[in-house]
Amino acid sequence: MSDDFDFEPIPGLPESLPRGEWLLWQGAPDWRSLARRALHVPLVVLYCGLLLGWVGYAAYTNGASVGAAFGAAIEVAPLALVAIGLLTLMAWLQARTTVYSITNRRVVMRCGVALPVTFNLPFSAIETAALRSYRDGTGDIPLALRGDNRIAYFQLWPHARPWRLKQPQPMLRCVRDAPRIADLLGGALAAAAAAAEPSRSTVIDVTSHAAQTNSGPMASAAG
Repeated sequence: MSDDFDFEPIPGLPESLPRGEWLLWQGAPDWRSLARRALHVPLVVLYCGLLLGWVGYAAYTNGASVGAAFGAAIEVAPLALVAIGLLTLMAWLQARTTVYSITNRRVVMRCGVALPVTFNLPFSAIETAALRSYRDGTGDIPLALRGDNRIAYFQLWPHARPWRLKQPQPMLRCVRDAPRIADLLGGALAAAAAAAEPSRSTVIDVTSHAAQTNSGPMASAAG
């Protein structure tokens, strides 16, 4: 991992876990699945292919020979390759710099390429967790938040449930072995709910690593 995260006592966690809290699981998005489902690289490839075909066809119908029409399409190909390459690189960087953590008290999401941010989501702030599985073995686990707890959609993206702009849902996106992780999270949420005190309130903590110091304790989770 990059030296930018050397301050982390546990990868993905800005501070050591408090007494009574332990790590259940850590993981990251699969970059291939992220490229396909968050950045829609296959659709971009299809679009670029159609664009190249249209350029070649337009040149041919305007009187160019087959070879000249093919050459006209080839001239546009580098731009298409650059666009596809940049999206693929973005997916790889997002996966490399993201760490999802589940403890017995909360979900922690450390994400962001240029400006890493950590989202602390105590179980008492999570209403429900859902699951969407894919054929390649990866899946998404969106987290619906309680009440007024809200994180801006574009601050979360791509780690957000698509198109939930009014009430954004943080999401463990494109993780491998998603059904097992969803079961683990569901069990931890149920156990925390059974032990929760009804009177306790919860605030989601968002920590920007660009402004972070190592002196303050990480927000402890309710439940």
